[in-house]
Amino acid sequence: LTLFYSTEAASIGFVIVIDRRRDKWSTIKASLTRIAVAFPGNLQLIFILRPSRFIQRTFTDIGIKYYRDEFKMKVPIILLNSASDLHSYIDKNQLTPELGGTLEYRHSQWINHRTAVENFALTVKTTAQMLQMFGACLAETELPRGVQSTEDLLMAHTRQQDKLKDELKLLRKQGATLLSCIQKPATKNPFSKFNPNELDNIATTGRLLVQLDEAEKAFSQFWSEHHLKLSQCLQLQRFEDTFCEVKLALDYLLEEQAEFTDIGDSVMRVEQLLKEHKKLEEKGQEPLEKAQLLALIGDQLIQSHHYAVDAIRPKCVELRHLCDDVINENKKKNDILRKSLELHRQLDKVSQWCEVGIYLLASQAVDKCQSREGVDGALNDIETFLATAK
Repeated sequence: LTLFYSTEAASIGFVIVIDRRRDKWSTIKASLTRIAVAFPGNLQLIFILRPSRFIQRTFTDIGIKYYRDEFKMKVPIILLNSASDLHSYIDKNQLTPELGGTLEYRHSQWINHRTAVENFALTVKTTAQMLQMFGACLAETELPRGVQSTEDLLMAHTRQQDKLKDELKLLRKQGATLLSCIQKPATKNPFSKFNPNELDNIATTGRLLVQLDEAEKAFSQFWSEHHLKLSQCLQLQRFEDTFCEVKLALDYLLEEQAEFTDIGDSVMRVEQLLKEHKKLEEKGQEPLEKAQLLALIGDQLIQSHHYAVDAIRPKCVELRHLCDDVINENKKKNDILRKSLELHRQLDKVSQWCEVGIYLLASQAVDKCQSREGVDGALNDIETFLATAK
């Protein structure tokens, strides 16, 4: 029985009551021998209710005196004649009805409850150790360098955490069920009171449930911090991978724009160059939008107090500079081509006008210039043509 008792009760010590009122001296001797050899607890005192028959009582008195040294008992042995004598030493509320007491005690129930409490305590202790070990493992985990490795690690740790969480939930349910079973007799009968053993079991179970809740809260707090760290690590890696991809695309786009130096030598050529430049703009639209979106994502990471703010902020600045460079270069190139187109259109008009003027001069008949009227008419035609040059 000492194996199933609380540590506090065991430290106080045990008092044994041997009821042999209907037995013989031989059974008393056997009990004392077994106690002397095998009792594992801190024994304080032994009470023996003598056999009720005169002969056996006499044998008991003689036997105790004769065999006391043989029993090697280091604790007092008190012989009593009746249960009422026992009441002088032990309060009635500590004794069962068989001994004239008021303690409601069912041995099988006590064993079942105490065994269940001790098993629950052991499970709580084991679970707490598991949480500590898992927490230590998480604390010692180095952050992976690749996106896939981080995703795998985060998934593995989450699965382990979910498993422990389910075990904690089940254990808490078991504790609540155990507490309900211990309290059940008193809840059914309003006049029933808990005996000291039941009160001890209730207190122990309640204390274990509190310990379980505290362990769970501490682990949940640690897990939240660890999960946040891994999640931010994954966010950073994805951000950096996308940054490298987008920067490469924008740098290549700027190189293509730098190589686009032809401004055309005719209207047709400039129009063709404008079409090619438009295709180049459309080609760069996707990486440009991707870069702008990534910069916004970076801003969100900074606002969420990401641990790598110092690494994210410069990249956001660089992305926006690259986007501005691409947009400005596109606008600059487009403006140049538009001006070139307008210039060549004006040159074509001038060329056409000159051709018309040459044709006009060449088509003037020499005979018309032989008279005053002919000369005036030719001059009038030329002045009319020159007026179209405005």
